[in-house]
Amino acid sequence: MPSYSYKTHGVCARQITFDLEDGTLKNVKFYGGCAGNTAAISKLLEGADAAKTVSILLGNDCGGRGTSCADQLAKAVKQALEEA
Repeated sequence: MPSYSYKTHGVCARQITFDLEDGTLKNVKFYGGCAGNTAAISKLLEGADAAKTVSILLGNDCGGRGTSCADQLAKAVKQALEEA
């Protein structure tokens, strides 16, 4: 199962790691950020379809930053899917 690590930009979380298994997300983990929110995102996305996750989360904004932890995850997953 391929593992990925993504250094975030413009958000409180510093890094996101996750695994991709047959097009599904596993072991999503945020390092930093709002602990309650990022833990909830991680739990909700366990076993989720990676492509659908990108379509749902891409462009989500946090406080006018133009991005969010969810958006950064979507960008990381999109990049991983393109590399696969």
